[in-house]
Amino acid sequence: MTTGTERPPRRALTVLVPILVLVALWWLLTSVPASGHVVLSGFAPQRAVPALYEAAVHGQLFPDTAASLWRLFLGLAIAAACGVPLGLLVGLVPAVERATRPLFHFLRMISPLSWAPVAIALFGIGHRPVYFLVAVAAVWPIMLNTAAGVQAIDPGFLLVARSLGATPAERLRTIVLPGVRMPLLTGLRLALGTAWIVIVPAEMLGVDSGLGYAILNARDQLAFDRLMAVILWIGLLGYLMDSCFRALLASDTRPPSETRPRKTAPAKRPESGGAETAEQYATPSTGRPSSAT
Repeated sequence: MTTGTERPPRRALTVLVPILVLVALWWLLTSVPASGHVVLSGFAPQRAVPALYEAAVHGQLFPDTAASLWRLFLGLAIAAACGVPLGLLVGLVPAVERATRPLFHFLRMISPLSWAPVAIALFGIGHRPVYFLVAVAAVWPIMLNTAAGVQAIDPGFLLVARSLGATPAERLRTIVLPGVRMPLLTGLRLALGTAWIVIVPAEMLGVDSGLGYAILNARDQLAFDRLMAVILWIGLLGYLMDSCFRALLASDTRPPSETRPRKTAPAKRPESGGAETAEQYATPSTGRPSSAT
């Protein structure tokens, strides 16, 4: 039987073992059979990890990270500004949902990077095509999860609010928006993952900063160790952002802590010895006098 003190080390070991196995395979594939290969040996962990440290201390890793994060969150903001109202409209109006379902599902199946030539033709070379591609990639998870959250709300709540004279704005504020909070957070998490995948190739379209540009720059300079270091950094950042969203979702779905029932003092009988009232024999649940046996 395991004790509570044995669980954290075992949990940490469960997490560390797959990471160590992956690092061992990474070293084995890039060092042992490719020891004389210029390209593959540059991706080895013993070269990529020092290159990551060098880029963080003396390179442009943090400025490029800041540029990518700025483009990421601005694109997510644009996607949320478009996706949340569309999701609310689709979820609240069944006719709109029936009319737009084929169109929206058709558009969301198109790869966001397929819009790259269109983005360059519309916005030119620079930051704006990156914002456009990130927004196109992120809008569909936000919109679809918002619509699903609205459709999952019990219609009885809306009917009761309407019968009590609540205006549409009041029903939206007090019932719909709180009801779609969790599906919206889930949609934002999915949108973040999709946008983070898209932003790296999107930054290869002519911008002069960002993590995608850093990968291109390292490739052009044949600095394969630095290229692998940027790839590691992209994965680490993506994992940290997803962990933050998972923690936020877990905090919202955590059940409330059980509270212990308060102990109530037994009712005291009158000291005067007078007649006892019916309230003294009332049951706690109904407030009615208990029947005498």
